[in-house]
Amino acid sequence: MPTPNPAALDFLLTRRSRPAKTLAEPVPDRATLETLLTAAARTPDHGKLEPWRFIVLGKGAMPRLATAVQARGEALGLDAEQITKGRNQFDQGHLAVAVIEMQKPSEKTPALEQTYSVGAVCLALLNAALAAGWGANWLSGWPSHDRGFMQSELGLEAHERIAGLIHIGTETSTPPDRPRPDMSKITTWVDT
Repeated sequence: MPTPNPAALDFLLTRRSRPAKTLAEPVPDRATLETLLTAAARTPDHGKLEPWRFIVLGKGAMPRLATAVQARGEALGLDAEQITKGRNQFDQGHLAVAVIEMQKPSEKTPALEQTYSVGAVCLALLNAALAAGWGANWLSGWPSHDRGFMQSELGLEAHERIAGLIHIGTETSTPPDRPRPDMSKITTWVDT
């Protein structure tokens, strides 16, 4: 018989991301964040390729990134609403971790499996922060997918991309739970 961990299962059954705009200071200190990053890196990783890395964006970087998003959005000809939405997470952010996907050549582990692993790292970091009592949210948005922004502001190489920005801070309000999937509609049981 397996040894259950009821607290962990209860956490997973009730976990809820916190809107990034509701996160405030204080944020985790470096030692605490290193623990959360260590937990995130314990994700399934076929071939032990580690097709990810982390860029920690502290409060001091947020104004520069917000200004860069504004300039990049204007250069791309985006409308004011898109630009504002893109820069808000930096204007309102206090700490975020950019999870960077970096594909590794492998005959045994297809690129798609590496992408899945990077997504698992994002979720593992989000859950580690929530389990540690912090508020956290996984965001992306157009700046996260814009090659110019990735290269000029975060120094990403051509083979790298942002998988997600995990914002972490102190929760200021508890959001209502959202509707959850109807398991009977998304589950198929195959016994033979």
